[in-house]
Amino acid sequence: MKKIIALLGVIIVLGVVGFGVHSVSHSQKKESNTIVIGSQGSDFQIWQYIAKSAEAKKAGLTIEVKQITDGVQLNKATADGSVDVNAFQSYSYFNAYNQQNSKKKLAALGTTYLEPLGIYSDKYDSIEAIPAGSTIALANNPANTARGLLLLQKAGLITLSDDFDSLSGVEKITENPKNLVFKQIDDTTGPRVLKSVDAVLISNTVALDGGLNVLEDSLFHEEVDQTTKNNINILATAEDNKDNANFRKLVKLYHNKTIQKYISKEFGGTKIEVDKPLSYLEK
Repeated sequence: MKKIIALLGVIIVLGVVGFGVHSVSHSQKKESNTIVIGSQGSDFQIWQYIAKSAEAKKAGLTIEVKQITDGVQLNKATADGSVDVNAFQSYSYFNAYNQQNSKKKLAALGTTYLEPLGIYSDKYDSIEAIPAGSTIALANNPANTARGLLLLQKAGLITLSDDFDSLSGVEKITENPKNLVFKQIDDTTGPRVLKSVDAVLISNTVALDGGLNVLEDSLFHEEVDQTTKNNINILATAEDNKDNANFRKLVKLYHNKTIQKYISKEFGGTKIEVDKPLSYLEK
């Protein structure tokens, strides 16, 4: 009997010790200053630069940057915790993802920039020159399809219905005087299809990867105003992490003057800084 009691005592002690070790390890992980950032394209380049910068060191942050080229997979990796924070998407893309993934939502940490969407053509040198019956390529994901259609409306090529929203598609076109044909494509292939269509809408991250500058090479592009606030890019994390102090430091780090000087020079001024509170997006 004494042996049994002694054995139980050992088991209990080991259990307590084991629990204590687990608790310490969990606490250390929670308090870690190492942040895994998932990104793609030119944003991946920016965060690699930030990760190695003296400014990140001053902020007490160690940043590891992963490249994931599929936006949906990058958001899912963030939601499940294999990526802490991601840097690649507009506020409208973020909202579309959350609507389609209500059980594993993301939270916005802060704004970064507006990167204008542009209309490009290898065949024509102005919007007015695009002829009737032309084929226009635009992104096949809901948020960027809607964004592209709004830009085509602003350029005077189409008219959209009054109930058009951030997830609407070509079915909401009410006037199409030039009888344009719309071809939906993977938005990362925009520069490669330029020669096979009359015009294509390309996000600037993809355009830069293809050697294009939206301010110089597009026929028409977005401006920074109230109509484009949903297109402002953000940093996002899993909803449970929205109050993580170290993750929030990334927003301030991005807007550091030294970091911004590098971004402006490296990307020809096409990543227009937007340093606004989240309430600006939610109005």
